[in-house]
Amino acid sequence: MARIVAKFGGTSVGDLDRIRAVAARVAEMAAEGHQLAVVVSAMAGTTDRLVGYVEGITIKTDRDIGVSADPHEYDTVVSAGEQVSAGLTALALQDLGLKARSFTGWQAGVMTDGVHGRARIKAIDAAALEKELQNGVIPVLAGFQGVGPDGRITTLGRGGTDTSAVALAAAIKADRCDIFTDVDGVYTADPRIVPKAHKLDKITYEEMLEMASVGARVLQTRSVEAAMNGGVTLQVLSSFNRTAGTMVVAEDQIAEQGVVSGLAHTRDEAKIALQGVSDQPGVAAAVFGPLADADINVDMIVQSASPNGERADITFTVSRADLNKATAVIEKIRASLDIENVYTDAEVAKISVIGVGMRSHAGVAKTMFSVLAEQGINIQVISTSEIKVSVLVAEEFVERALTSLHTAYGLDAN
Repeated sequence: MARIVAKFGGTSVGDLDRIRAVAARVAEMAAEGHQLAVVVSAMAGTTDRLVGYVEGITIKTDRDIGVSADPHEYDTVVSAGEQVSAGLTALALQDLGLKARSFTGWQAGVMTDGVHGRARIKAIDAAALEKELQNGVIPVLAGFQGVGPDGRITTLGRGGTDTSAVALAAAIKADRCDIFTDVDGVYTADPRIVPKAHKLDKITYEEMLEMASVGARVLQTRSVEAAMNGGVTLQVLSSFNRTAGTMVVAEDQIAEQGVVSGLAHTRDEAKIALQGVSDQPGVAAAVFGPLADADINVDMIVQSASPNGERADITFTVSRADLNKATAVIEKIRASLDIENVYTDAEVAKISVIGVGMRSHAGVAKTMFSVLAEQGINIQVISTSEIKVSVLVAEEFVERALTSLHTAYGLDAN
């Protein structure tokens, strides 16, 4: 018998029939002798609808400029979706003859910091949940939420339900955390683009973290970080079929690791190029400080100086949704930095090659650059980490780049 935390996302609990199907899946796992706790998201579309209610009731909310209504009340409203799902799932389990009880975040002892809208879990007092588990009850936790230091409801931001599930698994010392979603595992590339992509049996935390950070939408970065820090084994699998999923584990649990495990991409990129910036100490801080103050995340950065050392060019990327806001920030500081030209391009994409085997094998970047050159694809920006090489290319070349690289690294399914 294993102790398992099972998380079901919004599509998995999208309507009453799917909630009944989730209950049936949990019942099957219970019949196999497993001890279970369940974490659920809001029903698909519910959170967006609740956010719309907040925006409809107050003129203080504007997504484009990032101003929100009273964050305490915002969290009270948008957390309601998960509570509905938790109650309905508990009822569906009871209807199948199982003992189940729903828990809100505060009832489950999920304690967070006080940053409303994107709170971080500080600790979970799992005593109440542990008592239910020992009594044969399946606790059903409303994900995405907790309680702040002031006793008010907080929400965890994007990917919050995954994070809730992983944190719960660590708190109750679960053997595994199963993330049920609308895909059946982690693939070597997006199979909708690369027909020869195949599902991985196992992947390391580090590789999954890199994939999540550069566009793979199977798991959110925060949940992978939490799993790695807490030593929680993850399994990504489908709510809609019974095929085996992908295990996310420590590197030492994979016997043979290839040089490259997979490719990831994101079209959610925009490039900003600053030409003719005054080349002096502090110029980078003067550019990126105001962007950080505006809560704009900067990704790939390249800086080059002119031969005479008087002018520099700085190129960087932001999310496509932040392009207008970032451009407005740059325009405010343009005169003080004597920037000659500002160019933007929203029709770009990031392609990443990922694998822990890169640590001990040379030539991965060379292969990438050679393949792209053979395909006539120009590389605009490059960034690297210990187990990742990323390039920025024109968006029109995404499919060609991915399929060519997938073949070059020997990832095509047999």
